[in-house]
Amino acid sequence: MKIPHAEQALVERKKINEYLLNRKHPDNGAKADFYFQLGFSAEEWITFAAALRLLAITCDVTTIVESKHGTKYIVDGDLENPRRKRARVRTVWIIEVRGTIPRLVTSYPYEE
Repeated sequence: MKIPHAEQALVERKKINEYLLNRKHPDNGAKADFYFQLGFSAEEWITFAAALRLLAITCDVTTIVESKHGTKYIVDGDLENPRRKRARVRTVWIIEVRGTIPRLVTSYPYEE
C-alpha cells in the first residue's frame, strides 16, 4: 500500500533546515551529519525535499499508526542523494485529522 495522496506530499523547508539539517536541534541526534555526508545542504533544500517526496510516492507503507492528531504512515526506502551512496532511511508522514495531504514528520537512517 502507498500513502494516500502521496503525489501531493509536503516536505517543508523549515522541517529540513531547522530540524533534519540542524546539528544543534535537541532531537536531531546524528541525523544532520548523516544527511550532510550524503551531500544534502540547507542551500539546496529542494533537492532533499524532492528525494524524500520520491520515497512517499514510490515506496510501500510498512506501518500505519493512528493518533489523536491523525494517521501516521511509516515508509522505508533507499534515499536518492547527491553522492549516490546507498542510504536506507525511514520516513514518517502524517495525514492530519480531517486532512488529505501527507506531511513529513521526520526521517532518519534505518537499518532493518
